Amino acid sequence: MAKSKKIIIMGAAGRDFHNFNIFFKNNPEYRVLAFTATQIPYIEGRKYPPELAGKLYPKGIPIFGEEDLPKLISEYNVDAVVFSYSDVSHNYVMQRAALVNACGASFWLLGAKQTMLRAKKPVIAVCAVRTGCGKSQTTRYVCEILKKMGKKVAVVRHPMPYGDLKKQVVQKFETYYDLNKHKCTIEEREEYEPHIESGNIVFAGVDYGKILKEAENCADVILWDGGNNDHSFYFADLYITVADPHRVGHELSYYAGTTNVMLADVFVINKEDTASKENIDNVEKNLRCANPKAKIIHCESPVNVKNPDLIKGKRVLVIEDGPTLTHGEMKYGAGIVAAKRFGAKEIVDPRRYAVGEIKKTFEKYPLIGALLPAMGYSEKQIKDLEKTINSCDCDSVVVATPIDLGRLLRINKPYTRVTYELREKSGQKLSELVANAIGRCNK
Repeated sequence: MAKSKKIIIMGAAGRDFHNFNIFFKNNPEYRVLAFTATQIPYIEGRKYPPELAGKLYPKGIPIFGEEDLPKLISEYNVDAVVFSYSDVSHNYVMQRAALVNACGASFWLLGAKQTMLRAKKPVIAVCAVRTGCGKSQTTRYVCEILKKMGKKVAVVRHPMPYGDLKKQVVQKFETYYDLNKHKCTIEEREEYEPHIESGNIVFAGVDYGKILKEAENCADVILWDGGNNDHSFYFADLYITVADPHRVGHELSYYAGTTNVMLADVFVINKEDTASKENIDNVEKNLRCANPKAKIIHCESPVNVKNPDLIKGKRVLVIEDGPTLTHGEMKYGAGIVAAKRFGAKEIVDPRRYAVGEIKKTFEKYPLIGALLPAMGYSEKQIKDLEKTINSCDCDSVVVATPIDLGRLLRINKPYTRVTYELREKSGQKLSELVANAIGRCNK
């Protein structure tokens, strides 16, 4: 019998575990020796536990920082490295490929069909070309369409298992209590809390086969809520990809966003109310070139401010969604839009007030600028976020994250929330496309 191929999986606590579970876990042809981790703080130094790794891995699988990759390839005499995370440029992927090849190993990307699971219920997938395109608001919009059709919906969110993996195999979120029960990070809360507010049930975790079975038991339709710009873990009966006219060209130059472009049945071009016609036209041209068969829906993302008086004429600190500013590379979000629209006197630069982990974030992502990313992957990071906000010399705070940070932090200044939802502008109605897809499944 041939020896098993020695494998390392490069990841960021999500796609990497899914690829292992679906493709490698019970396959004696391969021996996964390690995971590497990047992009998300504090996720290396753990172990993929034996309870999840299966009978071929009685001691589990160690997780190292990605900086250790060359040493690991040499020490383990690795045959292949499997790249398994997302929201990175094509150039970035090929730089990693060159490094792996130079160290003597092959470089693999598993295909969508190799890692997708097939559901017994209809599946609608909402994915994106980049983090921060407005995918989550699109998911909530589709949820409302399905509920108006009388369908019970289970939202399955792309994984964010940053804690004890043994306790995160299958997670179900129905109430705010569940957020505390699962010790959710700010990033997790940003994804789950808006669904809970809308009365939606959300599943997430580590084992997406088990998650799918749980979701099928309580729903008529599975709604895949994609993370980063990764492609869906489930085969979809309707594949929706959200594009951003504020980052023209990214739809053709980022992994796995371009995969989502090519898989799409429907494109949602979002945020058109704050984008130039030239940018909108160029994004549409790129999408049509890559996938001419997909429908295109033009949408807006209007902002709503709870208390505009806390912006008008004020020196404001603007807090935006963390991942959108960091590896999403957005230079501004809804908070800046609201601050300018409602007449802020000044947008205060938080960098001179940043402490601890927040200061490190600005050092790692120097192009963020005069915005404060809502970083909260650990208790220390959350405390440093609170200290940074409270140290900032400003009149008020504009919170443009999907959650009310005032529930987690003691903010010592007046603050107002900025929210945003999807609004269709032109193109075939999304409700018609959803209804047609569900109808085809029921035949």
